[in-house]
Amino acid sequence: MFEFKKTSLHQKRQVMLRVVVAGVIAALCFGLLIGRLWYLQVVRYEGFAARADENRIAVVPIPPRRGEILDRNGVVLARNYRDYTLEVVPANVERNMDSMLDALNKIVYISPYSRRRFKQSLSQSGRYAHILLRNNLNETEAAWFAAHAYEFRGVELRARWVREYPQGELAAHVLGYVGRISERDKAMLEKEGRAGNYRGTDSIGRKGVEKTWEKALHGRTGVEEVEVTATGRPVRTLKRTDPVPGSDVKLSLDIGLEKVAQEQFAGKRGALVAIDPKTGEVLALVSSPSFDPNLFVNGIDAESWRELNDSPDHPLIDRAVSSAYPIGSTYKPFVALAALQLNKRSATQKISDPGYYEFGGQKFHNAGGAVYGPTDMHRAIVVSSDTYFFSLGPIIGVDALHDFTKQFGFGQITGIDLDGEKRGVLPSKAWKRHAYKNPAQKRWYAGESVSVAVGQGYNAFTLLQLAQATSVLANNGVYMKPHLVKDVRDPKTHAFVPVPDKPLYTIKLKPENLKVVQDAMADVIRVGTARRAFVGATYQAAGKTGTAQLYSLRGSKYHSSSVSERLRDHALFMAYAPFDDPKIAVALIVENGGWGASVAAPIARKVLDYWLSPSRNTANTLMAGAAAGRKAANEAATAAAAKTAANGAPSGGTAAAAVASDAASEGGLGESPDAVVKPEDLPPEDSGDDNASSSSDSQDDAATADGDAP
Repeated sequence: MFEFKKTSLHQKRQVMLRVVVAGVIAALCFGLLIGRLWYLQVVRYEGFAARADENRIAVVPIPPRRGEILDRNGVVLARNYRDYTLEVVPANVERNMDSMLDALNKIVYISPYSRRRFKQSLSQSGRYAHILLRNNLNETEAAWFAAHAYEFRGVELRARWVREYPQGELAAHVLGYVGRISERDKAMLEKEGRAGNYRGTDSIGRKGVEKTWEKALHGRTGVEEVEVTATGRPVRTLKRTDPVPGSDVKLSLDIGLEKVAQEQFAGKRGALVAIDPKTGEVLALVSSPSFDPNLFVNGIDAESWRELNDSPDHPLIDRAVSSAYPIGSTYKPFVALAALQLNKRSATQKISDPGYYEFGGQKFHNAGGAVYGPTDMHRAIVVSSDTYFFSLGPIIGVDALHDFTKQFGFGQITGIDLDGEKRGVLPSKAWKRHAYKNPAQKRWYAGESVSVAVGQGYNAFTLLQLAQATSVLANNGVYMKPHLVKDVRDPKTHAFVPVPDKPLYTIKLKPENLKVVQDAMADVIRVGTARRAFVGATYQAAGKTGTAQLYSLRGSKYHSSSVSERLRDHALFMAYAPFDDPKIAVALIVENGGWGASVAAPIARKVLDYWLSPSRNTANTLMAGAAAGRKAANEAATAAAAKTAANGAPSGGTAAAAVASDAASEGGLGESPDAVVKPEDLPPEDSGDDNASSSSDSQDDAATADGDAP
């Protein structure tokens, strides 16, 4: 009996102990739960409240309107229009993507190309990215989709700004184009700390002014805070910060001049640059053939890309800025000025010109076998005597010539506001040591200075550099940095703010030396190699013709008719006008065009005629007025208006072709009648009149002994 009571008491104590332990554990659990609730509700309140708001409030970026690009007279070169698009957020699509696209195609037509492009973008984008499916929806399509939008979760109808280039191919290399933002672009923007300003934006400047002035043109993205339901459906707008539109950019380019210049290159490959010597403003920049930048706005299709990329004429290359050429006899005025400045030869000293220059046992011949007899510097420039300038090469020396012509911009980056500018090659002994690996090739030979002095040999300059050097020469040595953007419009005040254009430096040149070279260049136009192209001109210009060979003749005679078209000589010309008060300097090249006098000079004549014509201002006023009317109509259009992408490229005949045809019929064998100047064509030496026809600039490279002078 006693044992039973003892056992029962023990069991009761165990039960009570268990109850107490269980109670303590329960109390601890409730304490932990209450503590956690207090922590979440009190300590972490602000953080969780913010996260709840984030789930409740969607921050929607509002892309800014990209700034317009205008020419100097206000003619619109790049603008925007409103476009309806269908965009897909993959994470929100509730069914198979292909079945969704098939069903959507019954509502709004999706072309096979759009579908392929979407699939490609889908594989390269995140699940929450907005991927373009279809653009350029008209009002009917937009309304039809809006009525069925509930059936296609994850597909959004959006209005966006789309870039348009109304001038088509005109000035395409200057304007460049915009393209869709790539992953590389995103990484670049993230690195620069600008990624936030591109939220909601799907395009960025790719080439030309669109790229170099991207920051000004883009603007600042706005935001809209929208309250949404759990399913993401918008309820109301809580807050809105309007976007700041991009700045309008006014170029120094004159689209009328650009059109005249481009028309002269119809069917030709080449480039032209025109600059205002007093300001450095680029008035025209042509690269032919051109392309339509509208093709790139929404992503270029494969066929168009192959056509452009595989073309042997390489229309995507900016020949004015990104290609380097030997410039032939257009280099001679600068060589002559170097000889005068460095006291290597006086202007009156006459050199015997028997039709060739002999150096190191090798003869360097004048083009066409021309013989000029005793020739001073003035006549040498007017008739383009190769022998005279051959002889200057070893006397001046390659390094001295390098240091002098470098001041005019040859072989230098000008800093123009375009991407892809090439430096070219302005040879020197140091350059050759770095350019070649073979010890024998590192050595500079005096014979190489012979060809360098006539713009051949290792010389390779961009047309921009030649135009800039011509501009500096016309401006008496004052170096103005070439630039394309003239004014930038403040998006808030709408006032245009000019871009500063101060001289970078002034080359120290003796006025009497400048006069010798400039007077000779004026006589090139009056009585020299370019006289036929400027017959009847109402102004006096100064210039120099040039013809640059692409391969060594090795002593043989050049006949264009027997040479493959792409191996024929380049035709070049440089000039400025008016002579006494230069307002424009121009340089151009026609690839494989032949003689500069008969092919390139007539193109320059058309350009100078237009720019110096009294009627030009009236025409520009009319063009600007028409542009303003188009802009007003564009701004008044509704957001649903659908517009076409681009106008056709301008086209037209070319007077240069007629001149070249006439020259060929007179000259025979495809050579210009201005190519060879016979002694009987020249006036007597004591007449003081250097009437002459043209000469060319073909010569051979040679290597003889070390050093610069014999």
